[in-house]
Amino acid sequence: MDLESKVDLEETSFDSSETYQPTEGEEFMNPRQLAYFRKKLVAWKDDILRESKETLEALQEESQNHPDIADRASSESDRALELRTRDRQRKLISKIDAALARVDDGSYGYCEVTGEPIGLARLDARPIATMSLEAQEKHERREKVYRDD
Repeated sequence: MDLESKVDLEETSFDSSETYQPTEGEEFMNPRQLAYFRKKLVAWKDDILRESKETLEALQEESQNHPDIADRASSESDRALELRTRDRQRKLISKIDAALARVDDGSYGYCEVTGEPIGLARLDARPIATMSLEAQEKHERREKVYRDD
């Protein structure tokens, strides 16, 4: 293994107990930052999948008949809310998968509209972001103007 490959390997792997936080002073989307965001995205996806599994198990256990109509209505309302939440999370998983694909192809962290860096603070807060804050605001203003009321 040559020295350059060894340095790249050391930069991309870091201990999970390490409290690395990407900073503006670093080269944007260097291997260490990409590893940081990949880990964050994978952990987020794993949490969602774990919660979904728990929800499925709870719904299977909950599928009992309630003799009281008010209890049945409350249970159905809770179930509907839980299912809507899981549906939103299912859609979120596809966005996380798309972000992981961008990490792999090298386009992660760059605005899909302008090609400029999105910004570390925005990515840290919303790792699935595909647009810079400015491009997102412009998109939302345009959407507001053209939406059907």
